[in-house]
Amino acid sequence: MTGAIHVVGAGLAGLSCAVKLADEGERVAIYEAARMAGGRCRSYFDATLDLTIDNGNHLLLSGNTAARNYGVRIGASDALVGPEECEFDFLHYGSGRRWKLRPNASKVPWWVFFADRRVPGTGPLDYLGAGKLLFAKQGATIGETIRCEGLLWENLWRPVMLSALNIEPAIASATLAGAVLRETLAAGGDACRPLVAKGGLGHAFIEPALRKLQSQGIAPRFGARLKEIAFDGARVSALRFGDEEIAIGAGDRVVLAVPAWAAQELLPGLTAPDDHRAILNAHFRIAPPRGQPLLLGMIGSLSEWLFAFDDRLSVTISGADRLMDAPREETAEKIWREVATATGLSCALPPWQIVKEKRATFAATPAQEARRPGAKTQWSNLFLAGDWTNTGLPATIEGSIRSGYRAAELAKPPIAPVHA
Repeated sequence: MTGAIHVVGAGLAGLSCAVKLADEGERVAIYEAARMAGGRCRSYFDATLDLTIDNGNHLLLSGNTAARNYGVRIGASDALVGPEECEFDFLHYGSGRRWKLRPNASKVPWWVFFADRRVPGTGPLDYLGAGKLLFAKQGATIGETIRCEGLLWENLWRPVMLSALNIEPAIASATLAGAVLRETLAAGGDACRPLVAKGGLGHAFIEPALRKLQSQGIAPRFGARLKEIAFDGARVSALRFGDEEIAIGAGDRVVLAVPAWAAQELLPGLTAPDDHRAILNAHFRIAPPRGQPLLLGMIGSLSEWLFAFDDRLSVTISGADRLMDAPREETAEKIWREVATATGLSCALPPWQIVKEKRATFAATPAQEARRPGAKTQWSNLFLAGDWTNTGLPATIEGSIRSGYRAAELAKPPIAPVHA
């Protein structure tokens, strides 16, 4: 395939790259080591629950411009649902107190002056401190930049930053936290309405992309694990998939959209994040009670975010390394007790499933942030994509798609000059 762009990896970074390239008339080939697309953003049928579930729950925001553009490209712009105005429901598990965080739509944050819109017990001036994150020094942690204690920290900044960065926030990168804040609350409520793929991640991000690519004559090759990349000086010359070798012609380009650890095995001398953090998701086959919010932030409990899907209740716990070796049933029972309290359900433990993603994201520390490479490499026809590359954001769906778009722009053949 001469003049083609070979995309290795059919997770969100690879799919978004391929979709953009195909939309712009490029010839694309896609290779995926697994038997299905999606990577860490996929849906699958779970026999224990007799339901299709996601390997992890993901929250998006209305200001995630790349993710929303991708939804439009693949014809799935209506797959994300959420409130028409920005509001987040919270429950303090110990006291039972509930409240809604309701930032106003515009960038001028007048909402902090209204008690029914902010965290109970906080005042308008309490919110000013977080602004320091917008101007954080490179290499600084959140703990070195703002005060990591107090009512507002425990009931807003810590849970929000923990879910965004997937690491204990006090030791996380202040610049990454600032990037999150800049594109969400600092941009106004219009940019931070919560959006959830209620029909599943596959329905929202993966299946429509595969259908679109199929309609353009592009079908990923599944079960194609890249074993070796051959180089000829400053360019890639071949991709070796087991016994098969695919020659990379003079006009061809390669986008490597695989996890960081896989990229390091394939590329000599690549500096990339090598410390990762886990996420645990618990799914319970039970319909949510009437009036249950789509998303509930839970404070002071093991459970952190409770998602109410039509056929199940699901909990996400970030920075969950401490739970990776915990007994599954014991974990499920503890989470269910919290969910039952939060929802008012009084039944015994329903059918459940625990999904552990041990290397869900890179550790968002300043040291790991410094290891993130750009999309360009030392080889002229090889580019990188993935949420672990230097997107300026933590490891998120938005970051994955931005990285795919960036690699696509770089991988496109240069436009030949027009001579008069």
